[in-house]
Amino acid sequence: MKRLSLVLLLQIMAVIAFGQINLTGVVKGDGETLAGASVVIEKSFYGVSTKANGSFELKNLKPGDYTLLVSFIGFEPQKIDLQLSASKNIAVDLKPNVIMTDEVLISATRAGNKTPVAYSNVSSDEIAKRNMGQDIPFLLNLTPSFVTTSDAGAGVGYTNFRVRGTDLNRINVSVNGIPLNDAESHGTWFVDQPDMASSLENVQIQRGVGTSTNGAAAFGASINLQTNSLNKEAYGSYKTAAGTFNTFKNTVSAGTGLINDHFTFDVRLSKVTSDGFIDRASSDLKSYFISGGYYSENTILKVNVFSGYEETYQAWYGVPSVRLNNDMAGMQQYADHWLMTQEEVDHMMASDNRTYNYYTYENQVDHYVQDHYQLHFSHKFNPHLNLNASLHYTYGNGYYENYKADEDLADYLLPNIEIGDEVIETTDLINRKWLDNDFYGFTYSLNYNNNNSDFTLGGGYNVYDGRHYGNVIWAQYLGEADFNHEWYRGTGLKKDFNVYAKYNWQVAEKLNLFADLQYRRIDYTIEGIDDDLRNLDQDHDFNFFNPKLGIFYQVADNQDLYLSFAVANREPNRTAFVDYPEGNEPPVHETLHDWELGYNYASSKFSLGANFYFMNYKDQLVVTGQINDVGSAIMVNVDKSYRTGIELQAGVQIATDFQWNGNTTLSINKIKDFTEYVDNWDTWGQDAFDLGTTDLAFSPNVIANSQFVYTPGEHFSISFVSQYVGDQYIDNTSSDDRMLDAYFVNHLKADYTFKTNLFDEISLHFMANNLFDVEYETNAWVYPYLLGNERYKMDGYYPQAGVHFMFGIDFTF
Repeated sequence: MKRLSLVLLLQIMAVIAFGQINLTGVVKGDGETLAGASVVIEKSFYGVSTKANGSFELKNLKPGDYTLLVSFIGFEPQKIDLQLSASKNIAVDLKPNVIMTDEVLISATRAGNKTPVAYSNVSSDEIAKRNMGQDIPFLLNLTPSFVTTSDAGAGVGYTNFRVRGTDLNRINVSVNGIPLNDAESHGTWFVDQPDMASSLENVQIQRGVGTSTNGAAAFGASINLQTNSLNKEAYGSYKTAAGTFNTFKNTVSAGTGLINDHFTFDVRLSKVTSDGFIDRASSDLKSYFISGGYYSENTILKVNVFSGYEETYQAWYGVPSVRLNNDMAGMQQYADHWLMTQEEVDHMMASDNRTYNYYTYENQVDHYVQDHYQLHFSHKFNPHLNLNASLHYTYGNGYYENYKADEDLADYLLPNIEIGDEVIETTDLINRKWLDNDFYGFTYSLNYNNNNSDFTLGGGYNVYDGRHYGNVIWAQYLGEADFNHEWYRGTGLKKDFNVYAKYNWQVAEKLNLFADLQYRRIDYTIEGIDDDLRNLDQDHDFNFFNPKLGIFYQVADNQDLYLSFAVANREPNRTAFVDYPEGNEPPVHETLHDWELGYNYASSKFSLGANFYFMNYKDQLVVTGQINDVGSAIMVNVDKSYRTGIELQAGVQIATDFQWNGNTTLSINKIKDFTEYVDNWDTWGQDAFDLGTTDLAFSPNVIANSQFVYTPGEHFSISFVSQYVGDQYIDNTSSDDRMLDAYFVNHLKADYTFKTNLFDEISLHFMANNLFDVEYETNAWVYPYLLGNERYKMDGYYPQAGVHFMFGIDFTF
């Protein structure tokens, strides 16, 4: 029996060996060999880069038909159809582009295929297939360690996301290398630029510290958005979609193509509206994108102008857990403990348990307009040296409107009102809190590359000038105060300078060393008074050195290993500075030491990737329950905390027309020696609880994504998508009473494309989200307190929509 088994095994091995063939070749550009050219088999996981002599080898292929995609920056890509029945050697000669292409504009801040960091690229085709009106975070949520949430419950309006459990305020976001994060809050609100996805060429997500870029420090990830690149042919399109919750999306775009071999002009107009899943959580969103460019063989001069308008009804409060659980006694307790008025509690009791919205005032809206102006210049001095430089200016202006009942006049710098013998000290009122800001500066990079090394010297200087102020636009008792009475005004002036040098050196045929050194200086001045009338005057200066080192080793043509270490330093945001108690020491900057160890394998039918990370924090800012002298929660530096885990990615070409892709993150996220502070309403003080080692909030131990794609024909595809997110604590106490339950949701997506005599292409789209109508929440907040020696809580959870649908049709001509 053993002998028979051995014979069968040898026969199988012989058949396998006989059936495997190799494809070798050399890639040249205009007759010269190209090192680092990309050679990829279409509709597979398999691709390699050419060696120093321009050669490549694709091993262990099965006989059959293949399409080879060969590309290199500065040359026209080539698509080569091959029929392989035996090993073959080919020669590829790419033709130089008669004009420069846009890839060089963002190359300085992007990771390349031999950069030793964990990253994912999302192409414009992938984005377009998912773009049915939802915000950008929902279009990226299949990438590893990525978790999204939506205030309105269906992905339109205010959205947020976390990467490796790290919140959006600690994630660097840039557009064409220009910072998009708000310089003071560090946050990014994609709702300010609705349907930007329709103007994106690609997105790169670098997890962990990543490589140096411009703007805020990356403490969990950096996201680099590249807007539309050169389209040489004239085009036009109209895309429309409609779905549940009265959601509508309309996008019109057009481009001239390349005029006189040098000039191009593109424009897009978009409008997205939705009632939202949550009561009254409506969105009215508009945007435009205009781009004009001059292209020559060695120079690009490009202007981008884009703007967004958003007005969203506020759904920021969330749904209390007592409302979610239909706990009538718990809801009444909100009135008994003076957390709400009896009228507000009656409204909560009468609302649906999953769509309840605390706000009822008809104009409880957030209203904001943001305009962006970018000027990009790129020049190639010779085949090895090019310069990129960009000027930018962003203007933002908007407010959110609030109805307030029974407010103290003194809190708004309004005098008491005497009517006869009666002295009025409180009033119902409507206020608007405004933000008006300018953000401007420049970025640059000088890039040199040859056959075995790449060097970049880059950086930028940016200035943020923000005005924060509030007006009372109506009051039941306003006295002699002017309409639009201003009760507070504060400013923030922030100057941010950085310079970095990156060097990637191929020391041997399969070995690359990487170094990336950045110096960053921040000067930040805050002046004026806050909305609670506290004085804000303060100055802060920071000098950061952020080194990054790594090694990349190519085990085989289809296998590689990398190891990197990076340091990131991050200054506290405006809220952390203005909320800390007067007279106390202000918060200090945070520091992250990030280790990344990765392995990747790819063949024509299978791919596998594994990335181990250890992110060790010093003085990370977290919420502990401590408050300042007016009762506002403050961020506190904790000495030691960390995140560690492994990210696994895999793909299988199950059949010619059937593919599976998936990723899983398994992690541990801890704070050491954590102390919780809880308001004690009996003593008007705070009680401290030493909890030892606890879990970091909103950091699930398991995140997993799966996607099956079936393409029975060239023009039709159907995808089944699954997402699993494990339990998440909503504060840093590891209390099971304050947790988001794990959820598992599934979505179905179908696309069909055909041509007609009138249109170049018509595409039909269908999307069924949360296919099995799962009830789940993706975000929450909590406020605990002690009363009568008992512990209670006030909280808000953010339910997501049950099963809902979108239908779309695109006309391209």
